[in-house]
Order: sequence, then C-alpha cells, then structure tokens
Amino acid sequence: MKSAEIRKKFLDFFKEKGHKIISSASLIPENDPSVLFTTAGMQPLVPYLLGEVHPEGKRLVDIQKSLRTDDIEEIGDTYHHTFFEMLGNWSLGDYWKKDAIEWSWEFLTDKKWLGINKDKIAVTCFAGDETAPRDEESEKIWLDLGVPRERIVFLGKEDNWWAPVGDTGPCGPDTEIFVWVDDRNDPPKKFDPKDERWVEVWNDVFMAYNRKAKKQETRLAKAMAKRVKKTKDEYIYEDLKQKNVDTGMGLERVTAVMQGTADNYQTDLFLPIINKIEEISGVEYLTSDVKKEKRFFRIIADHIRASVFILGDEKGIIPSNTDQGYVLRRLIRRAIRYGRQLGIEDNFTLEIANVVIDLMKNVYPELEQNRDFITTELVREENKFNKTLERGLKEFERIAKENKSISGEDSFLLFQSYGFPYEMTEELSLEKGIKINKEDFNKEYEKHQDLSRTASAGKFKGGLAEAGEETTKYHTATHLLLASLKRVLGDDSITQRGSNITSERLRFDFNYPEKLTDKQIKKVEDMVNEQIQKKIPVEVMEMDLDRAKEIGAEGVFEGKYGDRVKVYKMGDFSLEICGGPHLKNTKDLGKFKIIKEQSSSAGVRRIKAVLK
Repeated sequence: MKSAEIRKKFLDFFKEKGHKIISSASLIPENDPSVLFTTAGMQPLVPYLLGEVHPEGKRLVDIQKSLRTDDIEEIGDTYHHTFFEMLGNWSLGDYWKKDAIEWSWEFLTDKKWLGINKDKIAVTCFAGDETAPRDEESEKIWLDLGVPRERIVFLGKEDNWWAPVGDTGPCGPDTEIFVWVDDRNDPPKKFDPKDERWVEVWNDVFMAYNRKAKKQETRLAKAMAKRVKKTKDEYIYEDLKQKNVDTGMGLERVTAVMQGTADNYQTDLFLPIINKIEEISGVEYLTSDVKKEKRFFRIIADHIRASVFILGDEKGIIPSNTDQGYVLRRLIRRAIRYGRQLGIEDNFTLEIANVVIDLMKNVYPELEQNRDFITTELVREENKFNKTLERGLKEFERIAKENKSISGEDSFLLFQSYGFPYEMTEELSLEKGIKINKEDFNKEYEKHQDLSRTASAGKFKGGLAEAGEETTKYHTATHLLLASLKRVLGDDSITQRGSNITSERLRFDFNYPEKLTDKQIKKVEDMVNEQIQKKIPVEVMEMDLDRAKEIGAEGVFEGKYGDRVKVYKMGDFSLEICGGPHLKNTKDLGKFKIIKEQSSSAGVRRIKAVLK
C-alpha cells in the first residue's frame, strides 16, 4: 500500500466516524515559545485541549508536519527521522478510551482499511503511579477485542505517559500499539517491547490531567531525595475540566509495515531520495557491505528532506546561528559532511532537494510554491560551508594531534571561524576517541550570544499551555501591531510571517523590503497605544472560511484553516482569523513599546515589543 493511499484511508476512516479534517499547522509554532518547532500534532491544538471551543467541533483529524531534533544522534538507523508526518485523530471532551482504542484496532486490522494481521499486534498500557492509577480500563478494552493477555505489557511513566512539550500543559497515560515486522519468524506468544522486531506504530493518549509548575520542596526534602538517589516527579497534576483523546501514528513507520520492510528508507517515501544519492555517489545502498555507508545514506536523506520542509514553510526560515536557523544550518552541514564521507565531492543538496519537492509537492503544495527559495538557500549554505569545510577539518586534525582533549575555546574557534556546529566537532572527537567538554564550549559561546538550538527540549519554561494573562496580552497585541503596520506603511499586502510570544515580550515577523525609520516605528507604536486607550471590546465570531474572506478578515496562514474559523474583531481597526487566546478588551493591554526593529530574512522584517 502506497503512502498516499495510507494518508487518504486514515482521513476517510475518521471522517466516517464524524471527525472534521483540519490542515497541518506550520512547522514553526505560531504562539508557543516552549519549542522551536512543532514536534507533535497536539501543539497547535493546546488552547482547545484546555477548553477553548474549536470552530470545527469536538472531533478532528489531521496529518501534522512535525520535526524533532532531540534524538538527532539516532538518525541513521532504519526508523528514526527528524521530519515526519503524524497522522492524528482528536476528541476534545467527546469520546474516551473505548472508542479511541476500538477505532485504532479497526483501522489497523479491518481489510477495508490497513488489514494488518491481528496475530501480529501487541500493546502497552500505563502501569500506574502516585499521579494516576494503573490503566486497567484500557487493558480490558484490548482483551475484549481479542488481544491475548500475554501481548499486553504495563510500563511506567517514562514509556506510557504523554508529557507536555514544555514544562506544563495537558498530559496523561497512553496505550501504544506495536506490530511484528519480522516476516521470517512468527511473533512469540509473549510480548517483549525491547525486541526491536516489535515496532510501535500508534499511540493513543488519554489527556486527563494538566501538569502545573513544580512543587516547592524544603531543603531537607531535597537532601533526603538526593541521599536515596530517588528521582521524584515534582510537578502538580490537576484534573482537566475537559478530558481529551490525542492519538498519533507515524506515517513513515506504518508505511514500512504496509510495504513489508523493516527499513523506513526502503519505502516510497524515501526510495526516490535514496536512488538519487546512489546516482550522485556511485554507491549502491542495498549492496553496500559497509554498515556505516547505509547510515550515511539515511542521514543525508533525512536531513535534506527535513531542511526542505523547514525552508519550504511559510515562515521563511533561513540558515543562521540562532534558533530555528541554527537547527537548519546544522542539518544541512551534517548532510554535506556525510556526503563527503560517501565520496560525493561536488555540490549535491540541490539535486536531492528537487527530488524531495517533486515527491511531496502534491501533499504539501507550499514546497512547489517556495521551490526557488528552498533551492537558493540550500546552494548558498552549501557554498558557504564548502569554503571552510576543508580548512576546518585540517584545523581539527591539528588540534586533535596536539591535544588529548578539545577545549571549549578550540571548539568555539571551529564554530566561529570554520562554521562547524558544536555537534560536528563532538562527532569528530568521538570518532577519534578524544574528550570534549560541552560546558566549556557553552561558556565560550555565551560570551558572544545566547545559544538557542534545541528544538524539542524546552526553549523557555512554560509555553502556550501555561499561557496565562501575560502571554494572552501579547497575542492580542499582535493583532493591533499588524493593523498598525498596514496603516503606517500604507501597504495592505503586509502579512504576518512569524510570531514568537513569551510572558515577557512578543516577536513579530512581517514582509516588508525596507528598514523602518524611527519616525515610522514611533507612529506604529503610538497607533497601537491609541487603540489600547480607546478600550475596544475584542469580539469573536465563528463562521465559514469563505464568509470570513468576504468580510475582509485577515488570514495569517490561510492553508492551515478548516472550513469553520474564528474571527476576532477589534472595532473597525482589526479583523483577523485566529485560534489563539485573546483578552476581552484592549484596555487590559497596558502600554505598548517597540524595543527593536531589524531584518529577519530577505524581504522580512522583525519587531520585538513589550507591554508595560
């Protein structure tokens, strides 16, 4: 079964079960400062998981573009990926465990859908702890469906609990579904989750709790916990007013199952990319006797694919030394380095990128629309890296030859002067058995600028889930800022190109070719404050997307909206389609102050502002 058919079947199945299909959100979180990238399907839906009404109703289904780099060192095996597509269905306070589990089983095993052999399925359930009880309810549902008791394993929080992306937010126990992928052997009667021939394909999360900030512990309690070496969950868990179901199935893994391979890179999602690398390198993927060469293929395929999706996103991210741009640069340069190890001497990222775009453009049209931008930035970054790569490798060899370890000063020199991401120096050091100190590198780096590179670990504490009043204020202020920019600059074509909000400031990107003058900045600032002083009520209306367009509502990223949308109106000043949290009246914003205006990327400006 081709990946395109799996996508369609998944959406069709849940549409039959009363779910509304919603579009994938951007890879760059719009209002969640806890991470650099959208790492799961639940991230864009956090306000609705916390109780806000979704315009499409209580049952949703989507295919979400996702990107994680917390396990980037695992890339190179047969089933880890940086970028992946997450198939998900959602219940926002509607159905619960029975329906979710039974539908997962039906979709996987019914011949009308995927038709996977029931005898090749096993599951895990939450074992229970001080936070939540043992999930015997899920176990009973699985038993009633015919899953043998020997194929059900209970595991702890580290395996069967979905935690929030940031420090806080909706969470709860899950039940995970595994499929036996070894066609040469029948699955054993007893399920062992550690046996890699059992591949996890689906995760049903039951969000019953909201994780709040850590408890305050006494010094004595901390000392006692340290003495007994006991890791304690220090968060506060409250019952959610609205219980939700969040399920996720990785398209890459289930496609491998359906195409009879244990290697995701041998599916129709990756084979054209692998074939292009074979053509460029002159090395054959399957016949290579060198295990590490297969790893090089997978890293290159994964990293260029992920880079294409980051560059092709509507937010216009480019390679840089901070935030999402740092991750993008790291992926591109890592792919280039492994291309060299595969024997590729000439530029090659452009050729592979075009294959990725052609392969995925029917599902994600933004890749075709942004093809020129994607390929231009890839070529520019490859040329830039090539100029310093050989010199940098020679410098590393010199340092490694003269020292038994790589100091923070040396690793920073390689980063600053030769463009080596720290991780590349770390990898080279490990290959040679040389010690390297990451803390020393970070100290050196922090002398120059903040290091913001991790996409999946928390970037800031909290996040949209912990939205609170301050974050909600800043989100509301972005509406006034966009409307003011259009009026002051006299350009109705100005749109939001990105937004990052914390409880302390807003960062707002918009398309404009020139630097704003001090006079323009002051006018924008004054106009926003004028609307705040007018004490304008913030009205919210639900309507069809076509109707929203008819009345002139501003659409930030139109592709992500469903048939029903929320439109926020602030008098005659602002009319915008949006899904985030908002205040009831502009008077509660305080005083708006722009603290910085700068370039974000070609043709995109960035404003940072605070509310006092």
